[in-house]
Amino acid sequence: MTSQIFSPGVQQTLDLIGIFVFALSGGLMAVRKNMDIFGICVLAEVTALGGGVMRDLVIGATPVVAFTNMGYFSTPLLAGLVVYFLHPEVERINRAVQTLDAMGLGLFCVTGTAKAHDYGLGSVASVACGMLTAAGGGVIRDVLAHESPSLLRWDREIYAVPALVGATLVTVLIAERHLDAWTGTLAAAAAFGMRMLALKYGWRAPRAWHRNGSRTSEE
Repeated sequence: MTSQIFSPGVQQTLDLIGIFVFALSGGLMAVRKNMDIFGICVLAEVTALGGGVMRDLVIGATPVVAFTNMGYFSTPLLAGLVVYFLHPEVERINRAVQTLDAMGLGLFCVTGTAKAHDYGLGSVASVACGMLTAAGGGVIRDVLAHESPSLLRWDREIYAVPALVGATLVTVLIAERHLDAWTGTLAAAAAFGMRMLALKYGWRAPRAWHRNGSRTSEE
């Protein structure tokens, strides 16, 4: 299968690392919103697993892997507890968390795209599923926290665009029959590198223009 880019053991280890880091960001959002321990764990779960769950529902991969592999379900709970007890320390290493989050973004946009292709979706739909896998959980997190989704906000560094780039590279590699562990890693690295550069240089997507040539207001 195309989605078996890495060996099963390596794939699961990488997945769990990515899930853990995504869950940390969800837990930190809950702390900032003054939620209790239940809210922290809920936001940790949906941030880590929401994108993959929505992808699996779209492509018909049911029951979804998040509920058939208890490691996937319990890892966000562990991250939520870490945030509950140690959130000041986690906040202090926020830069490291962002770096690991970018790595998770790169991994999930690649594996999500490949899995969608395995279930018969075309190139465009597979790219959309790759982006959904990588960024969907963050959208659910923001909605539950009564925030405008960060990937839709101009005042935040680009997030979905790196996932789009990584997912598109995967579809090209699949079409050329060159997708394997090495090329898949390169596609993930491209998404990771673009996200890190966006964080460093404040890259943002362009906004709409008025007819007189001025940008629309930020409100």
